[in-house]
Amino acid sequence: MYFQLRKLVLWPRTNAPPRVLTFTLGSVNIISGASKTGKSAVIPIVDYCLGADKCAIPVGVIRENCAWFGIVLETIEGQKLLARREPGDQQKTGDMVLIEGPEVEVPDRINEKNTNLDTVKDVLNRLAGLTNLEFEPGTESGFKSRPSFRDLMAFTFQPQNIVANPDVMFFKADTTEHREKLKTIFPYILGAITANVLQARFELDRLNRILRRKEVELRGIVSATSAWQLEAQGWLRQAIELGLLPADQTIPADWPSVVDLLRRIAASNTRNARPTLAGIDVTLTRLEILRREETEVAARLSEHRQRLNELRRLLESSEAYGGAMRIQRDRLSLASWLRGMVDNDVNDPLVKLGHGERDRLVILCDNLEALEVRLRSHPSVSDTLDKEMLRQRSAAEEVLGRLNQIRAEVTDLERNSEAAREVADHFDRMERFLGRLEQALQLYDRADQSSDLRDEISKLRTQIDQLQKVISEAEIRRKLSNALGRIENSTSQLVPRLDAEWPDAPVRLIVDDLTVKVIRGSRDDYLWEIGSGANWLAYHVALTLALQKFFLTEPNHFVPGLLIYDQPSQVYFPKRTAHEDDADNITLSDQDVVAVRKVFALLGEEAHAAGVASR
Repeated sequence: MYFQLRKLVLWPRTNAPPRVLTFTLGSVNIISGASKTGKSAVIPIVDYCLGADKCAIPVGVIRENCAWFGIVLETIEGQKLLARREPGDQQKTGDMVLIEGPEVEVPDRINEKNTNLDTVKDVLNRLAGLTNLEFEPGTESGFKSRPSFRDLMAFTFQPQNIVANPDVMFFKADTTEHREKLKTIFPYILGAITANVLQARFELDRLNRILRRKEVELRGIVSATSAWQLEAQGWLRQAIELGLLPADQTIPADWPSVVDLLRRIAASNTRNARPTLAGIDVTLTRLEILRREETEVAARLSEHRQRLNELRRLLESSEAYGGAMRIQRDRLSLASWLRGMVDNDVNDPLVKLGHGERDRLVILCDNLEALEVRLRSHPSVSDTLDKEMLRQRSAAEEVLGRLNQIRAEVTDLERNSEAAREVADHFDRMERFLGRLEQALQLYDRADQSSDLRDEISKLRTQIDQLQKVISEAEIRRKLSNALGRIENSTSQLVPRLDAEWPDAPVRLIVDDLTVKVIRGSRDDYLWEIGSGANWLAYHVALTLALQKFFLTEPNHFVPGLLIYDQPSQVYFPKRTAHEDDADNITLSDQDVVAVRKVFALLGEEAHAAGVASR
């Protein structure tokens, strides 16, 4: 994507003219200066003007003295000036100014906005040529939402806290929201997933929903047709009674013959049809059979009911008998207690009453023992009776169901027979019968293999198979692997030109972790497992350059051809303490100077190569 930063503009709060910082296109532009002069504010200013969600421009001198921040971009459509109001005490503001033209003049003052943040984001998304489709149809996850121009900033900025960070490789990948979104869009960025694939996913989702609806509809029709097949013989018997079929017509056993016969009935000439006694006799014969079966089934049902009543009375009598014996046992238990007292204490007053009373007490105790024997011998019939009652109840319900079926068929045949005897309106009956028969045949035709619904389902499945080939996960993995291979080869070629500890070790880009691995013999070390800020810087610079080379070789790629590093030299020249302002006290290591020169030399060579390639 041709997207160059031409100017950075600061509009003061006073009437002073704006401060304009001009950049040279197609070259490495270096901003140098003393500490605390605003160098590290360049990335936040550019990011804020490109639609950042919040203002990360450092508070203090810049925020207090600037009313608007702006940038001038060189694009394929010409120049564009994007300016955004300083948010004050808020985290952000949507007030923006957009000026477009072949060449844009920076205004001396900005008095009011002429657009808003959402409009500018739409312009940038259109300029990048990003798809409007989400990565998953119907998803509510923000990680699977459509790619935006804001997501592409991960490949453009390397601020001071990222450029030599062992744990974070890409801009804003230290937050869960941006990290997960970046992992989602990475295959899209590398061309493994294209807009056609995303469109195919949405079309596949739509077709699957239609297919499920059609299949449910077909199952309903087939179910209704299956029930209708059970009634087909009844249709044929009614046709015989109405005179649409001869009285000696044999009802076929196979289903296709039944359907053919019904179709012949539906297409027959009703004027020539006359009900005959022979035809009616078929119905009457069937009624006679049903009546006999009804009598038999009703008798069986009565028998089951009688048995249930007898079992219920038997169970009640058994429980009453056992209860009466238990009452007698409770009443005679006093005699047992008295006898125990007599046997254990000869001085008890009851003993002194005489031997006659003692004999009566013994008789009572003997009766109690006999009652206990009878009570224990009384059978517990509840389990046996309950099981038999359940069996009889089940049998009665089964017989009752059959009786209801017989009576329903009898009612239907009687109604038809009574109507059949009314010769005056037999034509009306015939027409109604044929109308119901034709409707039933149409229902059957809809469920037939040759029906339009089955054809639609077959076509849908064919389209789904074709779309599944377009969104083949194996093909996506193959394309992603090829793209990663190209980027990793470029990274491995760039690392030896920097100050890395293992210049010849192959590098692998791990998308799931958004970092790199260094392959050293049998060891695979993540970036955070490798020591030294020089190594971290080398792999950050090499990978971001390799990604830009990949983007520039792809026609009309949507990632901006822009890279901004903030203080890549900080690894070798850390910030001095406050008492070390004297330049004479600064001791520069020749090795560190050479390492820094390697970084800027590589940036210059790659920028020049990209400019030549673009021409």
